[in-house]
Amino acid sequence: MPDDVVLVTTRSFGSGDIDPVAWLGTHGCEVRRGDVHHELESLAPLLSAAVAWIAGTAPVSADHLERAPNLRVVVRYGTGTEAVDVNAAEARGILVANTPGANAAAVADLTVGLILSVLRHVVDGDRAVRAGKWPALRGRELGALTVGIVGFGQIGRAVAQRLRGGFGSRLVVCDPFVDANDICAAGAEFGGLDDVLAAADVLTLHAPGGGPALVDSAALKRIRKGAIIVNTARAELLDEDAVAAALVADYLGGVAVDVSSAGSPLLTAPRVVVTPHLGAQTVEAVDRMGMWAAEEVVRVLRGEPPLHRVSASGSTA
Repeated sequence: MPDDVVLVTTRSFGSGDIDPVAWLGTHGCEVRRGDVHHELESLAPLLSAAVAWIAGTAPVSADHLERAPNLRVVVRYGTGTEAVDVNAAEARGILVANTPGANAAAVADLTVGLILSVLRHVVDGDRAVRAGKWPALRGRELGALTVGIVGFGQIGRAVAQRLRGGFGSRLVVCDPFVDANDICAAGAEFGGLDDVLAAADVLTLHAPGGGPALVDSAALKRIRKGAIIVNTARAELLDEDAVAAALVADYLGGVAVDVSSAGSPLLTAPRVVVTPHLGAQTVEAVDRMGMWAAEEVVRVLRGEPPLHRVSASGSTA
């Protein structure tokens, strides 16, 4: 009996210390790699044979699913599923799942690192020394500041744990889907978005994308002068034109982004640190995402429900 074909379209799958490709092989699955950009005609021959698809961040559309008559499950390698047409999948009886929390520690670590790099002028200091200059770049201590956290899922909570326990920062959290008592139990204060914007010396974003920008020109008027913004979530959470203008006007103290659009005005704005989507790029996160995705595939092929099923409403079961 031939092995079940599992299509994988993410570069880092299996590149850590653990080998999910071999593990899938022991469960009767054959991994075939496909275009990470999900170019339809390139993937069509692979989709025609696949019973499972471990997908990266590129779109998974109704057209893709139409080319996959045997497909039983799409597992998003990571958390966000906004690029997956879940309605089309459900209409064809295809389950959708993801790996929530697999990269939470990695993204939280990077978030804290980016906050510190902006507060302490790490990048500007490095450039200055390489140019033969030794400026006295005065920063701020993280423990003396109020950090506003927008989004209190697993990543937001992991950031709060690091900041509250390790640095002693005051935390103000906005998340309309989390009970205020839950936020207070984590050592943070509950507030609406306006409360967080007004209170924060540092604003860090961990909300899902798919809607209007959370930080636009109107929101910037409510942020205190000299505040720092960090975005390791989704590029569309920031109106990058408005944020770049606020930096040029010396209103914002600095910005750090791990997610940004091509040709972003932030790339030429002052006091900006940009990283190339490094949030999930740790050995440990790659291992967790890979194995959790592989385990979801095997569960479905065995006739079991996935642990982290995503419904058409966007919720994770």
